[in-house]
Amino acid sequence: MSSRARTHDTSGKPARGSRRAGRMKALSRFGVHPDALAYSMTTLGAGMMNSIFSFYYVKLFLNKYKISEAAFHQSQVIYMIWNAVNDPLFGYLQDNSSVPCCSRRRLAILYGAPFYALSFLLAWFPWRAYAAGDWLSGVHLLVALCAFDGMLTFVLLSQCALFAEMSSEHHSRLKLIKYSQVASLVGSSSVLVCGLASGNMDDFPAFQAVTVLVALLACGCMLYTGLHSQSRYEARQGSKAEQEAPQGSSSSPPGLSLTSICSMTWQILTQRDFQRFVTMNFFQVFMVAFCNNFTMIFTEHLVPRDALPPLAKSLMYGAGFICPQMVVLGSQRLLRTVGYYRLILLTFYLEVGAAGVMLLLGPQHYYILALFLTTNMVLVQAAFSLFNLPLADIIDADLQSNKRSSPLSSMVFGTNALFTKPAQSLAPMLIVNTLNQFGYETLKDVGAAADLSSLQALHSTMFYLVCLVPMCVAAMQIAAWTPFSIRDSHTVDAKYIET
Repeated sequence: MSSRARTHDTSGKPARGSRRAGRMKALSRFGVHPDALAYSMTTLGAGMMNSIFSFYYVKLFLNKYKISEAAFHQSQVIYMIWNAVNDPLFGYLQDNSSVPCCSRRRLAILYGAPFYALSFLLAWFPWRAYAAGDWLSGVHLLVALCAFDGMLTFVLLSQCALFAEMSSEHHSRLKLIKYSQVASLVGSSSVLVCGLASGNMDDFPAFQAVTVLVALLACGCMLYTGLHSQSRYEARQGSKAEQEAPQGSSSSPPGLSLTSICSMTWQILTQRDFQRFVTMNFFQVFMVAFCNNFTMIFTEHLVPRDALPPLAKSLMYGAGFICPQMVVLGSQRLLRTVGYYRLILLTFYLEVGAAGVMLLLGPQHYYILALFLTTNMVLVQAAFSLFNLPLADIIDADLQSNKRSSPLSSMVFGTNALFTKPAQSLAPMLIVNTLNQFGYETLKDVGAAADLSSLQALHSTMFYLVCLVPMCVAAMQIAAWTPFSIRDSHTVDAKYIET
């Protein structure tokens, strides 16, 4: 490289630093934390897309594209394998790659955002007019699931790593949680907007138009994170490399051997608290998928239109995505004083109790049933929103116990996902299989003429699923989460000193 080019490069970095300082100063005048804002913009973009995708894709492929049960299960099995494998794969690449767009959290989000937005749109545009059981609808589902999850993983794994690496102080992490929940509150309203604009997907062209608008807005939000966020480890290592590396030499870290990778993964897997968290998180991912994919289906069958009109149901679905963020925002003081461990445990006991009461009351109390479905969805999503806190503490514990120079943030998040992501496919597979045994495939159109006894059997099955699944899953989560030992991190300002 010529001396002129080197002069241009080095002069550009102070300019970027001065622009960053100016932006931080301008935002601080309005009481906005610049780093937390940059971090939360990806939460906003991902929240808009993920809420719509998880809530509508099952109903879309089952009811509108009329995918066969066999094709649905085949797609979910392949997706389950890909979903589990891509997280540790991307985690390894992001923690150990010498390619900047993979190894630098900011650049991974910046370059991944447009592809993430495009993959979101894949599901909503049929490749042709599908007949019932069309094989192409199965291929469409498989491609849409794998592409969307691959880009989601690539972008959000970097954001999760940023959460652990921006600061080790509990109050700083709570600030990130607070900003993220505000972003999620806004982002998850996309389900409400989409439901109102399309009549809960009855007006499909309007639904498609909303998804395109959401994709554009989400991409812009994530690009903001890619331009303005930074991990303190990247900043520290970058300045150190500039000081130590001779001109013209490469500062890329050497590749790790397979033995080193296996050793680090084993160290993560053998942490008792990591094992407890992963077990509990597996069931939570199952419940999130259960609520997101089937709340609309259960409501349409169990709550008649004369009891709850379509507008009220749209508001109910929107509340299921918006209220969890309001609950977390309202729990900031409790998170500082009581800690996330006890609050998460409390939600499990509430889920067991609420499901037990609903089971005793029976399905004929439509308003209480609608309230229960919404409340259960809120509790599940609210608890799930706190899970970055225990994972960040596990990363800190791994950093200390193994005396690492920098945390294995992406590897920890990726290894966790290896064991928990299969639950995203397991939930729809098990529930669809159970419902089809009671005739859902032929009775899924609520307004269609049907044998009354068959419809009653299907509705009874749905009601028992609504009550027993949360009750049993939450009971298993209580058993897994109770022994978790990192309970008092909220009382410590920093687990290690930032130098």
